[in-house]
Amino acid sequence: MDIKLDPSRDDLPLMANTSHMLVKHYILDLDVDFGNQVIEGNIVLFFEDGNRFKKQSSSTQETFQMESEEADIFRTAEPCHVPEMDSSTFSTKMGHREFAVCGKGDQDAFDNDGNHDNQEHDSEISSSKYCCDTGNHGKKDFLLVLDCCDLSVLKVEEVDVAAVPGLEKFTKAPKLLATPEKLRCEIVRDLVALPADAWREQLDCYTRCSQAPGCGELLFDSDNWSLQIRKTGTSTPADFPHAIRIWYKTKPEGQSVAWTTDQNGRPCVYTMGSPINNRALFPCQEPPVAMSTWQATVRAAASFVVLMSGENSAKPTPLREGYMSWHYYVTMPMPASTFAIAVGCWTEMKPKASPSDDLMTEHILPLLPSEADLRYDNTCSHMEYPCRFQSASAASQDIIPYRVFAPVCLEGACQEALLWLIPSCLSAAHSVLGTHPFSRLDILIVPTNFPSLGMASPHIIFLSQSTLTGRSHLCGTRLCHEIAHSWFGLVIGARDWTEEWLSEGFATHLEDIFWAEAQQLPPHEALEQQELRACLRWHRLQDELRNCPEGMQVLRPNKEETGHVSASGASVVKHGLNPEKGFMQVHYLKGYFLLRFLTRTLGEKIYFPFLRKFVHLFHGQLILSQDFLQMLLENIPENKRLGLSVENIIRDWLECSGIPKALQEEPKAEDCSPSRLAQQVGSEVAKWIRVNRRPRKRKRGKREAAFEKLLCRPCSLLPVVNAWG
Repeated sequence: MDIKLDPSRDDLPLMANTSHMLVKHYILDLDVDFGNQVIEGNIVLFFEDGNRFKKQSSSTQETFQMESEEADIFRTAEPCHVPEMDSSTFSTKMGHREFAVCGKGDQDAFDNDGNHDNQEHDSEISSSKYCCDTGNHGKKDFLLVLDCCDLSVLKVEEVDVAAVPGLEKFTKAPKLLATPEKLRCEIVRDLVALPADAWREQLDCYTRCSQAPGCGELLFDSDNWSLQIRKTGTSTPADFPHAIRIWYKTKPEGQSVAWTTDQNGRPCVYTMGSPINNRALFPCQEPPVAMSTWQATVRAAASFVVLMSGENSAKPTPLREGYMSWHYYVTMPMPASTFAIAVGCWTEMKPKASPSDDLMTEHILPLLPSEADLRYDNTCSHMEYPCRFQSASAASQDIIPYRVFAPVCLEGACQEALLWLIPSCLSAAHSVLGTHPFSRLDILIVPTNFPSLGMASPHIIFLSQSTLTGRSHLCGTRLCHEIAHSWFGLVIGARDWTEEWLSEGFATHLEDIFWAEAQQLPPHEALEQQELRACLRWHRLQDELRNCPEGMQVLRPNKEETGHVSASGASVVKHGLNPEKGFMQVHYLKGYFLLRFLTRTLGEKIYFPFLRKFVHLFHGQLILSQDFLQMLLENIPENKRLGLSVENIIRDWLECSGIPKALQEEPKAEDCSPSRLAQQVGSEVAKWIRVNRRPRKRKRGKREAAFEKLLCRPCSLLPVVNAWG
């Protein structure tokens, strides 16, 4: 591997060798222990050969040389002894069976391609009882590398999928004559390649395979950022076990999970979307190209609710006295970094009864994939899976099923600020971009230590409690921002994580469009609101650019190297571990202004229909900046391009520091100076109170009504109050 890691740098390493083997499906079987603040259990990984190996299968000598070079780099950690493990501590039985899907391999994505310092990592992740022989380099065993950090790995074993009855139908007769090792690999190859319309059967097979016995422990070793696994005598990825089980525990200090208490003082845990993503939650492949599906069974005390990235609204299954089991699944292959989980004493918040309840029920009937709905065959460009964009019923569903969870003490705030907004925000997003990528949505009000206003994952949104204090405006705009990530950031992801603007820039731009639609504002009021928000963002961007290094101001920091990876598929994310990055919004703001510039230059009547077309073409895939820009310019008339080209947009907007030239005159400084904005606030409040003064109202009531005016219409001046005090 050609990546040399320097611990003094702030780049985030993505160590998994995804060019050789790709995880196609994860099955997690976990227990949540609040007493010790650990999540423990096992994870089963089902692999598919990476296409780099397929392309070179005729040249085994070249493959051997590549693997040997990679092994020399990774075999640096000292072997350690594993403590005795009581196998009764863990349960391999699934408490509640559901169904999911895994698509076929993405032949185009393999050519493309995201952890924190851990001083004790080497002493916790250790080799099996076979003890990794670091002097055995001459054997040239294939080395499987997974992203892993802050985990105690106890055992790694091959899963004997050939022992599962009923899988013979997936394996042709000649394969049955193969050796047991080859037969197990062939079964998994055939299983992950099942077509999308067999997703229920496929998931059932995955579940039964995950419960199969082990058939030999595998050697494993580690460094600060990765878990390395090998099987003696296995020299190529094709011969390496294609189904393995890893027994492990998280650590209380692991940065992928946050152990805390909620607003009622009850213990809870959630994944925090930290810079190292999910590698401190489970061993995985973090590079975006490793798109997979997953199932998870999580057991916790009966007083807790388990929420997760899953298509199904899981119902708990009683286990032994005082414990429940929750099971979730996903059918759309996505990067492991998008997985989210939250366990706590949450209460479901339901809207107060109203005459519109019957209409709401009509909107939230579940829409699961079915063969009858997949009527637009061959219209999608992604890997095969049961896609909602091929479903006519999903296309017409403007409000997907949703639930809201929070500590019981926040019920009043949720009723007042959030619940009534969700249908209009979901409907507004649908009116702009079309089919909702996900079939349902959970919204969780997370504890006060949550580090941002919100975070979106498949099927679940985390919202900060602070969004409930700003009445409709703050809550509505943040909700619209996170809903926008369903399209940009999740169903369409960045192939290189340094291009963060492809997620945050789009969500910031679309939040204004969604929010204006949700409020049903007349065009002139929507424009007034958006112009004011642009003024505020322009000032904020200026402040940020004055106070951060030039290298951190660039939206495409890898420039011509963007999307490039090493021979094994590993890479690094530039500035991924830089502590300053978490406090910056350059990718949000410069990305927003680029999209605003394109929208104003081309006109909304051209730009937004194009955006729907772009979503339809690229959903379920990973993109780079040029994918968006090339399609945009190809889909507009020549006379509308006004000298725009992919090259000059990349040069002037994505690969330069500072404020782009096209933005320096827009918006006008005099229109958004602090004094001008303060004057607007004062005049709006005075005008509203003067027009709406009624003798019977108390003075306090007038102030509250005036403040509500600022929050909702027509200028939405709450950001002014926040920004300028």
